Amino acid sequence: MPMPVNRKYISVKCSDAQLRERNRPLSILLDMSGFLSSSMELKPILDGALAKVLEFFGLKAGRIYLMDESGELLSLAAHRGVDVEGLEEVRITEGFSGMAARTRSFIAQHVSELEDEKRSEFLASKGFKVVICVPLLTAGMVVGVMNLAAERIIEMDQGEIDLLIAIGNQIAIAVNNARLYAELHRKMKELKAQKEATEFLAYSISHDLKSPAVGIFGLTKRLQERHRDGLGDAGREYCRLILKASEQIVKLVERINTYITAKEAPLYFEKIEMKEILTAIHAELAEVFIKRNVTWSETGALPTFVADRMSMTRLLRNLVDNALKYGGEGLSRIEVQFEENGENHYICVYDDGVALKEEEAEKLFELFHRHVTSRAIEGTGLGLAIVKEIAERHNGGVWLEPGQGKGTTFRVAISKRLKPAN
Repeated sequence: MPMPVNRKYISVKCSDAQLRERNRPLSILLDMSGFLSSSMELKPILDGALAKVLEFFGLKAGRIYLMDESGELLSLAAHRGVDVEGLEEVRITEGFSGMAARTRSFIAQHVSELEDEKRSEFLASKGFKVVICVPLLTAGMVVGVMNLAAERIIEMDQGEIDLLIAIGNQIAIAVNNARLYAELHRKMKELKAQKEATEFLAYSISHDLKSPAVGIFGLTKRLQERHRDGLGDAGREYCRLILKASEQIVKLVERINTYITAKEAPLYFEKIEMKEILTAIHAELAEVFIKRNVTWSETGALPTFVADRMSMTRLLRNLVDNALKYGGEGLSRIEVQFEENGENHYICVYDDGVALKEEEAEKLFELFHRHVTSRAIEGTGLGLAIVKEIAERHNGGVWLEPGQGKGTTFRVAISKRLKPAN
């Protein structure tokens, strides 16, 4: 429709009925497109698509074959109006179906002119006079073939042939999408099973390790206290090492439980005062700050925002504890800073201790990863992994901002879009 020179725009009401009257081929394509996008299950897609094609073109019978992974065999996936016994599989070297797939060509042929006499007689006995093969093509690949059969001699112009080819392409795309969906669904089930198995293993290990470790610690402690003089120097040293090792096992188990909780436990979002959390953490670690001669400061307005209180406490405690553990002998200051923009609140924990390199940033947040310089320091390698899980469950993230020669800043983003539970 040419644009009238005296009109600023053209307005045409979107009506399916009028579209069918004006342009039936286009309405068929739109109808087929809508149907094919309504489901991701392969069999309903193929059964419904075949029924629509037969109805659109006034045909009685049809089959849809799909190509196997080898590219050599077509397997029956849908059929309507014809006995398919003996027709479950077709090699691409056989018959007009194989030819359509092999040559990627639309083929229409009179039944009486088929090269395979038995096949010709079989189709003729069913009352069919014409067979049509449409390759199902997408992205240059043959997904399958659609066979159609008519009881009458039909004439098809190039427009109708093009329409069938276009419908074949639509079906091919839908088949690929359904297969991708099925594969994604299968992998999701596998991941869920693996996740559940991992959680069960983690909980089992936590449960089974903690009790023996506590028992070993208690028995060794009792041995050390009651038989200290009889143990000798070597015995007392062995007791000390056993106590230390069993204590470390208990700490590791507790950290594993904390990580699982940070990753899986339901979050209760509420408005929280960061001042309250920081005051509690500072009080908890006050003796360490005094002993290490480390100063604590807070900059920026201490905000009120929506988050899970327990998670935020754990996140900040881990970051401050990380600075105290790995800041080195030169650590003298830990500073908690708060910033915000339109999307996020930012919590920054800065220390003036040992600087970390930018290339080390990604590995720091991996499970059980410990920096090479911290091998002599007690720890489990789970602290920053827990921080990462908490940040991500608050629709944010965490990253390292290395200092210039000295000091490190961990920056955590917490989304402003979180809503309180009540």
